[in-house]
Amino acid sequence: MRTYAIGDIHGHIGLLTEVHARIAADRARTGDATAPVVHLGDLVDRGPDSAGVIEYLRKGIEAGEPWIVLKGNHDRMFYSFLDDIRYHDPGLRSDLGWLHPRLGGAATLASYGIANPGDRPLAPVHQEALAAVPQAHRVFLETRPTWVRRGDVLFVHAGIRPGVPMQAQSEDDLVWIRQGFLDDPRDHGFLVVHGHTALDAPTHYGNRVNIDSSAAYGGPLTSVVIEGRDVFRLTEAGRVPLVP
Repeated sequence: MRTYAIGDIHGHIGLLTEVHARIAADRARTGDATAPVVHLGDLVDRGPDSAGVIEYLRKGIEAGEPWIVLKGNHDRMFYSFLDDIRYHDPGLRSDLGWLHPRLGGAATLASYGIANPGDRPLAPVHQEALAAVPQAHRVFLETRPTWVRRGDVLFVHAGIRPGVPMQAQSEDDLVWIRQGFLDDPRDHGFLVVHGHTALDAPTHYGNRVNIDSSAAYGGPLTSVVIEGRDVFRLTEAGRVPLVP
């Protein structure tokens, strides 16, 4: 069973189209046009064109592309801010909000044409955001699944709570977890492919594969292809095995 996967995008539409081109090249070499592409969430924040990323993925799915887009914590913070100006995500420290410079929400609103969203009073920024962000984008983000399983591989944004059945996992863990998952060496019964925790390069840990290669911070955007439980990083030169 083949599946493609793409790590945390964070508003980088140029990087996203580049990795989709690599996937298209791999399809052409192997003759497979049907294997799905799983995007691991965090479509928005920090990068220059979150609005463009959402529209690109939304339109692609609408046109019939075999794409699956999962929900990340940054995606949840964005639509929840639009739903309620007082919203504070339970995964965030109490002294941080979505528009804090560390989170990158201001860059997302700027991509919708809102001027200086991080430097003005919150109420007018919120009102402008409600007017500027298309309802289709809000619905798209709110309705993203939090995980998908393909054979022996589970795809999720942040990770899972080890030992908890998938149907009983909390969304907070699926989009935020680090401690308790990253440090757990057990086999989970499937290979977990995730992002959320930025690294310099994609890394295979045996029981999990982290493909967040720090696009949010100037790094590359990683795409991989998985055949069974074998993982290959996609490069301009083709497939490169990613092994523990």
